[in-house]
Amino acid sequence: RSEIIPNSKHLKVFDLKISDAGTYTCEYGSSTVSISLHVFELTISSDGHFLPNEVPKLTLMQNSSSSLPNLSITLFDSNNNKVIPKLQRKETPQKFILELKQLKVTDSGTWMCHVHSDSPLINQNISFDVKVLGFQNPDSERKYAAVDSTVVLSWDLNFQEIKWKKGFTGQLSWKQQESATAHELLDFNVTEQRKQHEMKKSSRFWFEIPESKPKSTIQVKLPKVHFNHSGQYQCQLEYDRAYTQNKIELVAMKVSANPSGPLLRGAKMTLICQVSSPLPSNTHLLWERVNGTQMDIRKSKQHETKVEVDVSAAGLWSCHLTEDNDRKISIHYRVEEAPVWISYVVIGASIGGSVLVFVLACLCIIAGISWHRRRQRAKRMAQARQYLLENKTCQCRQ
Repeated sequence: RSEIIPNSKHLKVFDLKISDAGTYTCEYGSSTVSISLHVFELTISSDGHFLPNEVPKLTLMQNSSSSLPNLSITLFDSNNNKVIPKLQRKETPQKFILELKQLKVTDSGTWMCHVHSDSPLINQNISFDVKVLGFQNPDSERKYAAVDSTVVLSWDLNFQEIKWKKGFTGQLSWKQQESATAHELLDFNVTEQRKQHEMKKSSRFWFEIPESKPKSTIQVKLPKVHFNHSGQYQCQLEYDRAYTQNKIELVAMKVSANPSGPLLRGAKMTLICQVSSPLPSNTHLLWERVNGTQMDIRKSKQHETKVEVDVSAAGLWSCHLTEDNDRKISIHYRVEEAPVWISYVVIGASIGGSVLVFVLACLCIIAGISWHRRRQRAKRMAQARQYLLENKTCQCRQ
C-alpha cells in the first residue's frame, strides 16, 4: 500500500488505516529524518443512511506513536451550521463516541468534522456524507377538491437527489378518519439501482396510478371525487426496520339546494355548501351572490362544516372556501326561476290536492257515520230477538 516517488523521494501510503500511525524514519547516508504520523478514523452509524428523526452516532479514533493529545471537536452540517454533538462516552483517549442531533430531510449532504489540538498543533477537517431518505415536503398537507372534479395526490421522494444506493419499500394507505381502519391502496419498492415499482392493492374505490409522472414520485389520481373519498392518504417509507410517513388530508366540498330544481315564483330556496370534515380555525365557508351586495354574504362559524343561505330570487351564487382570506376553492350554483306555467301548474296541483283531500275526508266521515248507524241498528235488532226468545220461553213453562 505504499510507494516511493523517485524524483522527490516522498513516501506515498494508500488506503490509510488507523494502524498506520507511528514514526517513519528516512535514512540517507549519515542523515536521518523522522516524521510522526498521527491518524484519525471517523465512522458513522448505518453507513450514513438514515430516516428523518434518527440520531446518528459518530466514532472518532486517533492513533499516534507519541502520547495522544486532548482534542476539541466541532461539527458543521451540510448547510455549514455549527452542530454541538453530545459526547456519549469517551472510552479511552484513543476513542470518542459522539451523538448528533435528530435529522431532517434538509440535513442531507456533506458534513464536516473539525479536529483541533494545541499541542501538538492539529487542525484537521474530516468530511463525511449524511443521507436522509424522506419526502421533499416533510410537512403534512391539506388538499381541497370539489365533488365530481379530478384530483391528483402526489408525494415527492428524494432518493434520486441524494443518490440513495440502498433498497427500500413503502405503501400508500387511506382512512376516512383518524380512528378508522386504514385501507392499503398500493405497495411500492425502490431497488439499489433506484428503479421504482408500484402495485395496486385496493379496489375499494376507483383510483388510477398515472402513467406519466415525475421521477421519484408516488401519485394517485381520483378521476371523479366523491364525498366519501375524503380522509387521510398516508404514504410510508420503510428502511432497515424503521419508517417515516407523510399524509395528505383530502377535504371534499359540495353544494346543493333544498328544494332542488327551478325556483317557483314567490317561493324560497335554501342553498347548502358543506365540506366533508371540520375546518381549522383560520378556514371558513362563504356564500356570496355574484354582483350582489354585502347583505347577500353568509359566512360559516369556526369549525363549522356547513353554511346555508335562503334565496328568493334567481341569480348566480358562489361558495368559497377561504384559508386566511386566501380562496382555496370555489363552486358556483345558478338559481333559475321556474316558468310561469309551471307555477300555475304547481298552484293548481296544490289546490286540486287540497280539494281531493277534503273530498276524501268528507267521504271517510260519511262512510264512518253510515257504518256506525248500521252497527247500532244491528245491535237493536239483536236485542229485540233476545227479548222475544226470553218471553216465548216463559209462556211454554205455563
